[in-house]
Amino acid sequence: MNKPELLAPAGTMEKLICAIHYGADAVYLGGPDFGLRNMAGNFSLDQMPEALARCHNHGVRCYLTVNSYPPDHTLPRLEQYLQALAPLPFDAYIISDPGVLRMARRISPQREIHLSTQANTINRESVLFWQEQGISRVNLAREMTLEDIHATTAAVSLPCEVFVHGALCVAYSGRCLLSSAMTGRSANLGECTQPCRWKYALVEERRPGEYQPIAEDSSGTFIYNSKDLCLLDYLPDLVRAGVGSLKIEGRMKGIHYLAAVLRVYRAALDRFCADPDAYIADPAWMEELTTISHRGYTTGFLLGDPKDVGQSYQAGYLRSHSLVGVIETMKEPGLAEVLVRNRFQQGDQLSLMGPAMKQASFIAGSMRQLRTDDEPLPVEQVHPNMRILLPVPDGSDTGDMIRLPGPMREFDA
Repeated sequence: MNKPELLAPAGTMEKLICAIHYGADAVYLGGPDFGLRNMAGNFSLDQMPEALARCHNHGVRCYLTVNSYPPDHTLPRLEQYLQALAPLPFDAYIISDPGVLRMARRISPQREIHLSTQANTINRESVLFWQEQGISRVNLAREMTLEDIHATTAAVSLPCEVFVHGALCVAYSGRCLLSSAMTGRSANLGECTQPCRWKYALVEERRPGEYQPIAEDSSGTFIYNSKDLCLLDYLPDLVRAGVGSLKIEGRMKGIHYLAAVLRVYRAALDRFCADPDAYIADPAWMEELTTISHRGYTTGFLLGDPKDVGQSYQAGYLRSHSLVGVIETMKEPGLAEVLVRNRFQQGDQLSLMGPAMKQASFIAGSMRQLRTDDEPLPVEQVHPNMRILLPVPDGSDTGDMIRLPGPMREFDA
């Protein structure tokens, strides 16, 4: 039984550094164009060498998404882009479109190619077809069941990749035309405006302006919203099924989401692969996944026709903790320089979060704001983008996060 790769999103340099710190085996990121997350931070051509160096210096693989469906008039620009990428040592490109695949093969024949989820690979015959085209790895569509996945991995010789956590699209593997029809921005060109997350109501044509809500509560009607995918409980089954890579969705999510999800799946995967027969899931893992923003969880199609995917009648995301700071460096044991992300104050009950499920509760003690030319200034309340000196629990390290349990609250001016 091979140990699968744990593959994490890296929408920005900060998220890439976070993914490395919290245990990713590999990351996937996008460039300035021709990916499907154009509204993520993404990486310029000038930033890519640094991103690759950071990954490879830590033994982490780095994949570049070139998985949009470019129209014909953009092909000259695509060719220029691929020529500029050719010298960079990406471990693979992630591609959907056969034309992009053909062009990438011509320009960088040595480059490994992974097939994106956007190719909608729903059965083993499709995987065999792509295997014949020289694809090195295939992302299996989210609509495949565990039984389908097992049958497919047994029939093919190339690794198969499966999404295990993150947002779900109600359209077939993301092939949605709502955004194009309603806003003129194409999901298949990386510009999805997520109309599935908008509020909707019914209007009877003879009563214009009279909106009839469909929802069961007052927060709105979200008839296209799916709950988020979470396959943590079925991680052993996916490993036994021969899945080669476990992928986390979320290049547009924040570092709190990324860190929490990564450390849970890292802990679960390491424990199972160390001793499959003795494996017992830790209840703290699922508790941790409820601390971050989510819309409730579902197993999607993994167990057959989805019974729990439902519509998520949520105006906002559920969460129990908020990120309030990131440790930028340790000044000395027990004293950290922290970049503040959200407001908190002296006396607050805080929680430290780090890799390998490291966590500790502590009270915000004496805080000092770091200033350019002056001595640190004692403060009782801190605000986003401030840099402070904060006493932290023993074992704290650079990259660890500080959280505030409970919803974000308003402070007096």
